[in-house]
Amino acid sequence: MADVSPQDLERILSQLPAGPRMPAIFVGHGSPTNALEDNPFTRSLAQMGKDFVERPRAILVISAHWLTSGTMVQAGERPETIHDFGGFPEELYRIQYPAPGAPLYAHATAQLFGGVAYETREWGLDHGAWTVLRHIFPDARIPVFQLSIDWARQNDFHFEFARALRPLRDRGVLILGSGNIVHNLRQSVPRFMSGDARPFDWAVEFDAWVKRQIDGRDYAALKRIGDAGQSALLAVPTPDHYVPLLYTAAVAEPGEAVTQVYEEVCYGGMSMRTFRVEAG
Repeated sequence: MADVSPQDLERILSQLPAGPRMPAIFVGHGSPTNALEDNPFTRSLAQMGKDFVERPRAILVISAHWLTSGTMVQAGERPETIHDFGGFPEELYRIQYPAPGAPLYAHATAQLFGGVAYETREWGLDHGAWTVLRHIFPDARIPVFQLSIDWARQNDFHFEFARALRPLRDRGVLILGSGNIVHNLRQSVPRFMSGDARPFDWAVEFDAWVKRQIDGRDYAALKRIGDAGQSALLAVPTPDHYVPLLYTAAVAEPGEAVTQVYEEVCYGGMSMRTFRVEAG
């Protein structure tokens, strides 16, 4: 866990320029093909970008697609666009999101964790980041960096660990978790291939349980997915796409306003729920 004294915290934050307080966002990113599509989901992302009164100084993404042993912070000056998928249209592999990196913010972020997070230049922007950001901020001018997910850790750890990121929001850093609240590809792919977009009952049930915790500002409850009952077993067969939600939840303040930006459960077991938390 982070163990940073108030004096060290002040020193770390003094490295960063002042900035407007930024929201915390969770995006259900779904298929990489959303990068190409004009649909209700992608239009909701575009509108969310237009709704920013002030643009972020930097964007920190916690993506389901960067899993590591330990915690890493991407600190490169020019992160590459990573096409970390196969079997999709060739057009998708030609897309670039040429946002600059954020080495200064990455360095400060690593320090916030008290010596247990490490900077690296070996990663770029995976599809959990760029397929979303190209709709929210299509000009790709805002510096972007990513924080990895330590795959060996449990929900309790991630939620408490992520609290160290809270001060970044007051330095103009938009914190964006990117995953899917319900993500069961084994159940979803057959329906996707057949064009059947109907959701399974268990997927709707678990998505609704998560929504209740978010709308009730009971963010800590999101750690305890077993409280949702049997639906959690199918909705979260592996934690990778759920954990980014915990990072968004952990940096949210209890009294902040919640906006459900997009709500859909589709193709059996895929939740596209996207929400935004910010000071009212």
